Amino acid sequence: MNVVQSPKIDLSEIVSNWLAAFEAALSAVDEVALQSLFDSEMHWRDLLAFTWSITPHDDRASAVTDFMKTQPYIKARNFRLSSECSEPKIIMRHGRESIEAFFNFETETGRGSGLLRLLAQDQGKAWVLATSLDELKGHEEQVGVNRPKGSAFSRNFGGENWSDIRTREQQFEDREPAVLIIGAGQAGLAIAARLRLLGVDTLMVDKRARVGDIWRERYHSLALHNQTSLNHMPYLPWPSNWPTYLPKDMIAGWLETYAWAMQCNVWNNTEFLKADYEEAENCWSVAVRREDGSERILRPRHVIFANGVAGKPVTPRLPGLDDFSGEVLHTHGYKEGDKWRGKRVVVVGAGTSGHDIAQDLHGNGANVTIIQRGATTVASVKAAGLVHAVYYEGDLSLEECDLVAAASSYPLLVRSYQAAVESMKVMDKDLLDGLAARGFKLDWGEDETGHQMKFRRRHGGYYLNCGCSELIVSGEIGLMQNEDIERFVENGVLMKDGTTHQADLIVTATGYQSQQEVVRELLGEDIADKIGPVWGIDEKGEIANMFAPTAQQGLWFAGGGFAHARIYSKYVALNIAAQEFDLVTV
Repeated sequence: MNVVQSPKIDLSEIVSNWLAAFEAALSAVDEVALQSLFDSEMHWRDLLAFTWSITPHDDRASAVTDFMKTQPYIKARNFRLSSECSEPKIIMRHGRESIEAFFNFETETGRGSGLLRLLAQDQGKAWVLATSLDELKGHEEQVGVNRPKGSAFSRNFGGENWSDIRTREQQFEDREPAVLIIGAGQAGLAIAARLRLLGVDTLMVDKRARVGDIWRERYHSLALHNQTSLNHMPYLPWPSNWPTYLPKDMIAGWLETYAWAMQCNVWNNTEFLKADYEEAENCWSVAVRREDGSERILRPRHVIFANGVAGKPVTPRLPGLDDFSGEVLHTHGYKEGDKWRGKRVVVVGAGTSGHDIAQDLHGNGANVTIIQRGATTVASVKAAGLVHAVYYEGDLSLEECDLVAAASSYPLLVRSYQAAVESMKVMDKDLLDGLAARGFKLDWGEDETGHQMKFRRRHGGYYLNCGCSELIVSGEIGLMQNEDIERFVENGVLMKDGTTHQADLIVTATGYQSQQEVVRELLGEDIADKIGPVWGIDEKGEIANMFAPTAQQGLWFAGGGFAHARIYSKYVALNIAAQEFDLVTV
């Protein structure tokens, strides 16, 4: 991002004039006038405001068609420059000099915000537009001036105080939840918090003993690889004195606090067993098992899988692994390396978990070798931060950063990631040269989009360096290539040259089953086939089946990092609330 210096011009007037012309064309449902307001390259990403889904448009014709189709129902109006956001500015994004501005508007059912980019050289033409539904009229979030009045939410049931009310609410003895969320990690908690503030009764179930255990139980040295300013939860940002890269135990404790502070209803030690959708009743029949072994059938109208983007750990059939007499662990079961001090360890896999665990074992005095099974994208944490620069520069508020991030449809993401990769290669040249000299196989993805698109497409295949790369370059952590291995044997790894690499422990950093397979196991073949893949890139360029309605009525998925949880929990919650309050108009 580069802010461009320019002669004094009234950018606010330019943007306001465009918004007025856009509103006039919408109100008249005038196709020709709408066409004239957009450049031949046009990208519009709608976040519920017009289409009640997350809908990208990457050509002018399809965008105008959707405006024409939806406006008679949506009745978007009152477009105006935002009085609360940063003033319009000339800026370079995605390689085009643009006037970037934030605006507000309303529809028949809600109020929204948006981001607009006009061409700096042709100020009457827009080339990027984002429209976001932010609240529902008559169902505004109970925050700020809308906060509940009095103590205990002005509800005095026979002398009950707040603790009594919360205990009763969480038991669900006298009612069914409208929404059932599977998994009490960051994605589930963010959605649950938003739904509560919208007045939608929600229950979360999690098989672990405490909220935060999904982080608390992971390996001892785990920390986030991107900065705190990117990773805030909605409503309650991380404390300002917390470190730049958050360790997993701080995250775990904060999530537990978050669940309490946001009054999320959570059943811990509760296992989701199975569910069937009852068409006649327009709800699910969900079986769960509680801590005491009892089972309950819940009947929510919506089920949200917020249990991550992957299922059970997967260890592929590695030749000879069954013959190995030492211990074999998947990364999922790895906790800490102290017990392996002085031992010989082989880590199979060179993605993020493989690197992190190899580094942890080395730090605990183990003799570690990584087996690389395919090329890996590697970037330093500093270089990787280039793709999140808008959050780190401090020029925009968090809400503005989120709208900038959400405005980019797939072609714009590809363009920006490719530009970032070129800068990363320069920044990390010495590190990458050192890895290549050691025989480490590097790649930047199928189209040079680097780790961010690998994350979106396959949720793996990359590593953001926190020190393990230097250990590989120096030889302190060994490296073997999979094609040089004959098979695993009783005492280690037999190489094709006839030598044996001794091992006491083998750690398989070989990933997890797909979320679609989890659905197949818990909801059955028909629903799994009906919805298709969960995660990866769909035909629209969006993350498949995430944060939006699926082909199965009442079934939702949410996952990814903290930024995904914060940004997209809003749209899941608003969409469900709009359905619950019968507000969907298209």
